[in-house]
Amino acid sequence: MGQRVDLWSEIIRSDEEDGDGFRDVPQLEVYQRRKNLEKPSAPENLVWSVKGARTSFINGPKRDSWTRSLSTRGRESIAVGAYVNNQPQKKPARRKKPSIPKGKGVKAPDLQKEKEYFHEVDAFELVEESPSPKTKNASTWIKGEQVVPEVPHLATRLEKWLISKKLNRPCGPSSTLSKILESSHSTTRLEPILDDVAFDALALGTPANASASNSSIFRLIQSGDDSLDAEDVPVTKIKTEEIDFEDESVRKIKTEEIDLEDELKRLSLTSDLASSHLDYEKPFLDLLSACGQMRPSNFMEVFSKFCEPESIVKIGEGTYGEAFRAGPSVCKIVPIDGDFTVNGEIQKRADELLEEVILSWTLNQLREQETEAQNLCPTFIRTQDIKVCQGPYDPILVKAWEEWDAKNGSENDHPDFPEKQCYVMFVLEHGGKDLEGFVLLNFDEARSLLVQVTAGLAVAEAAFEFEHRDLHWGNILLSRNNSSTLPFIVEGKQVFVKTFGVQISIIDFTLSRINTGEKILFLDLTADPYLFKGPKGDKQSETYRKMKAVTKDSWEGHFARTNVLWLIYLVDLLLTKKSFERSSKDERELRSLKKRMEKYKSAKEALSDPFFSDMLMDQIS
Repeated sequence: MGQRVDLWSEIIRSDEEDGDGFRDVPQLEVYQRRKNLEKPSAPENLVWSVKGARTSFINGPKRDSWTRSLSTRGRESIAVGAYVNNQPQKKPARRKKPSIPKGKGVKAPDLQKEKEYFHEVDAFELVEESPSPKTKNASTWIKGEQVVPEVPHLATRLEKWLISKKLNRPCGPSSTLSKILESSHSTTRLEPILDDVAFDALALGTPANASASNSSIFRLIQSGDDSLDAEDVPVTKIKTEEIDFEDESVRKIKTEEIDLEDELKRLSLTSDLASSHLDYEKPFLDLLSACGQMRPSNFMEVFSKFCEPESIVKIGEGTYGEAFRAGPSVCKIVPIDGDFTVNGEIQKRADELLEEVILSWTLNQLREQETEAQNLCPTFIRTQDIKVCQGPYDPILVKAWEEWDAKNGSENDHPDFPEKQCYVMFVLEHGGKDLEGFVLLNFDEARSLLVQVTAGLAVAEAAFEFEHRDLHWGNILLSRNNSSTLPFIVEGKQVFVKTFGVQISIIDFTLSRINTGEKILFLDLTADPYLFKGPKGDKQSETYRKMKAVTKDSWEGHFARTNVLWLIYLVDLLLTKKSFERSSKDERELRSLKKRMEKYKSAKEALSDPFFSDMLMDQIS
């Protein structure tokens, strides 16, 4: 590089040659590099002292880096004059440009040293403004009376939020996460419960004596009020010999050391759970709540509670789902909320299944033998559990489905479901075979079937204004046992029904209507017009159309007559579809019963028919 040219020197030399009046003006000193810091002896009016900050001699009280950068923007160096002559001066003559030597170009001045000087000044002032621990392992440092914890080396939004809450700072992750973690359902409260006196009582170590390996959380609780929730405050681990336990403020505090990782993991699980709930709509969340769940289960989690998974066998199917035997229980699986059809039908929505879940639990109450029960019957299937599941069919379930299909010929679609498919699984007591497949041996068993169904409907009518509305022969299960009678209570009156060794169970409340005392649950069948377009002459299809005529499409109302329509349907089945040992007299009695039922408006009225008189131990008036 060539020799550097000083522009100021050239200008002054040319002025001296021209005889200008600038000889009396002292030369300005140009700072090319940073001077060693010395204590200056400047006049008082040029010095401002700020406690705890670097002293400035030029600009008064020190400005922050942003203001300072604005004031120096565009400058490459700063010239400072110690004295300026303010005497009136003659108007200077126009200066001539300094002559340029022939054959030589003037190089731009090298201001790199000035740049380095100001970078060094900036760095020095930043250190003074933002002190930090001098040791890498320091856990805390002290500024006045405030204890500033170090953020642990766990770079997640949740951990930063937790630390910011300990410092009572407004910063943190999104407001959504904060609302979730600060909700009334959260297991951890983060409001501070300690005052400054309590903190001062703790002999916290200095950064030089602290160690990151000793970093922990202490659960601080005021002894005077154990009902207060604990507050987790990250501080340096304290040696017991360093604490003055005679201090009254120290005696107020009980400390229980807990692990930071465990605390953050617990909060992470709560956050993940709450954030996952954001993906679900309210009806689905209500359904989870009714099933006692926080999130959907998988099939094997539920099945394994009732049987060995390898023993699962498919035992039946319906339009809306499949039935599998799991040990002594039956699991009915109904897909919900999918955007594709299953077995030619649109999948049911979560709100529809929610009502069926509530209805199932409500009818379970009729089996509870309380001393002051006003209505009681064992007719409705016992619901053991109900769970929401998610995911594709497990291979074990697919295998069971295919084995049943090979033997019986399934009318349903092969269960090929995606990962996000949801279901409701009803875990029910095994009620036996449905009426379609059950073999009745004689007329007494047929009469037992009719009286148990009629008495059960009468009890449910009295208790909950219940209507089944879909009591075809696939929804009545029969099993044989050694009992000869079953107890029923209708509006406080007890009666015993002869069973002749057969017990029935009513299932499937999809279309049912019930008044729980808090709300009326029903399915609006006007949304399913195809239900009423079955073939003429078919007893089941005709019964749907008769229901429509009785209700006049007001499916929310209570029409106990619909129960009687299904009792007439059952009598028709016994006469035309079921074979059992019977005489011509028995058939005449069945036909007479059917005719008399045409005038009954409820199952309770039908139960008083003479056909059932010798089946009841105590006649209901």
